[in-house]
Order: sequence, then C-alpha cells, then structure tokens
Amino acid sequence: MNAIEVKNLKKSFGSFQAVKGVDIIAQQGEILSLLGPNGAGKSTTISMLSGLIAPSDGDAFIMGYSVTDQPKSAKEKLGVVPQDIALYPDLSARENLLFWGKMYDLRGSDLKQRVDEVLEMIGLTERQKDRVGKFSGGMKRRVNIAAALMHKPDVVIMDEPTVGIDPQSRRHILDNVKELNRQGMTVLYTTHYMEEAAELSDHIAIMDQGKIIAFGTHDELIKMVGEQTRIDLTFNAEVEAIIPAWKEIEGVSGIDASDGKVTALVDDSNQALPRLLEVAAQGGVRILSVDIKEPNLESVFLHLTGRALRD
Repeated sequence: MNAIEVKNLKKSFGSFQAVKGVDIIAQQGEILSLLGPNGAGKSTTISMLSGLIAPSDGDAFIMGYSVTDQPKSAKEKLGVVPQDIALYPDLSARENLLFWGKMYDLRGSDLKQRVDEVLEMIGLTERQKDRVGKFSGGMKRRVNIAAALMHKPDVVIMDEPTVGIDPQSRRHILDNVKELNRQGMTVLYTTHYMEEAAELSDHIAIMDQGKIIAFGTHDELIKMVGEQTRIDLTFNAEVEAIIPAWKEIEGVSGIDASDGKVTALVDDSNQALPRLLEVAAQGGVRILSVDIKEPNLESVFLHLTGRALRD
C-alpha cells in the first residue's frame, strides 16, 4: 500500500484552474518533496489532500483511504502542518498542544505524555509555559509542527514550514523532518527552496502552473540536464534587448532574466561565457558579477520551463 496516492487531482476556482490533473505517489516511510515556485499549485494540492477543500475532479488516498469518500479515516492517518500558524497566541506552548491533543481525542496520562514527547522533539521543553505570542517565528513553526504530531500520524504533510524564519530554526525543522522519517513516518514536504528538497527527499515532484512536470530522485532529475552548467550574472542595466541574441549563442539552452539577474543554462561554460559577455558588451551592458554553478534542481526547472525557480 502506498502512503499517499494522488490520481488526476484537479481544482478550479471559477475559470481559473489551479491544479490540472496531478498524479503523485509516496511510498510508506519516504520523504517526498513537492518543489515549485510560489503560485505553482502546491498549497491548493495540499489543501485537497488534507480535506480543507474538495477536488473539482480526481481523488487522493491517505494510507488507502479516499479523501473524498472516506475523509474521516483519511484524516485520522494524517497530520498537517499548514503554512500559516494554527496556534492560539495567548496560550502557552503546552496549553496549545494540550488543546490540539484533545481535538485528536487524547486524554489523561496519554495526553500529558505525548505533549512531553513532542515538546522534547522540537526542543522547547524549557519554554513550554511561555505564551506562544512571545515566541519568534521559528519557534512558533516548531510548535505548529508539534501540534500535527500529537496523534502519531502515519503521514505528515508540511506546507512550506521554513518560510520566513531564522537559519537556526530552519536547521532545527529540517533535522526534525529527518528524525520523523527515521522513525518510519511518511513526509510530504512542500517547498520552493531547492536546497531543502535536495537534502531531504527520497523522491522529488517538481510542480509548475498546476502540473507535475518532473518526478524522480535527485540524481534522476539532475540527469535530465546532463552536464549542463548554470551561469548567474548581474548587470548594471536592463538586459531584455540582448536576450534574443543570447538565446542564439551555440550551447545556450535556456535564458531567464528577472530582478536584475540573468540565469543561463549552457553546455560548456568555458565556451558560452565569453560569448555571453561579448554580446553584453556590444549591447552596452556592464557585468557586475558572474557565478558558475554545477547542475542542480534549479537547472532542471530552467531546462523544463525556460524560467528560473525563484521566490
């Protein structure tokens, strides 16, 4: 049995189709990352899997239970860490976890023991009596994760859990994800940070404009761009006028320009870079910086879409 199975899942809001026939499979005990830019449809997909909104078409299964036909059974197997903080700021961390534990029908000594366990897991035992409203963003997100784990779910979905937090809290959350997985939990992790997907995942599904455009292990996805290299350049002027000429350079397979930065995907940086610089000079554009990177998930996204995967 697969832990998560998504079949032709669709969601429309009026005439806008946010999710366009998504198929995903996550095996039991693995970390599957759903990687894509903001607006790709990740959160809408997660909302359907967690029962917050109904699909327009298709279905999804959590540990074999349909989210449309057997929603109660599916939810019992599932823990959800939403992108927005789902905590009461005037309650302490412990009080919040006691509340959510009761919502999962935990009582008495079992409830208290589980609160102690998840507080230790997130590293906030010493701050358990403090009001959540006084916590940093990273600490709030850690309590948010703990709330989703109170009922020991088989599957946990984390929707962008590290957005807008400090590096130390981010590191703590990523380590928590790995530890949960070591304990046998299946994790569906949505992110637009490619380095998180690369570090955590057994498999990665790349999503863009409501569709899954690639699926595989990290190494399998990198092989899609072969030996191509990514070159990031910044300039002192607008570069739109020279983009067509750059695209005609031999060995350049992708160009994306936005926010004063250009990303080029090339076969051989030693050959392509001088030509890129020559065309820039001819167009009166001065180069401020050049950064050459080996193939990574951003290269894959650029290869598939012609755009860089940026915030």
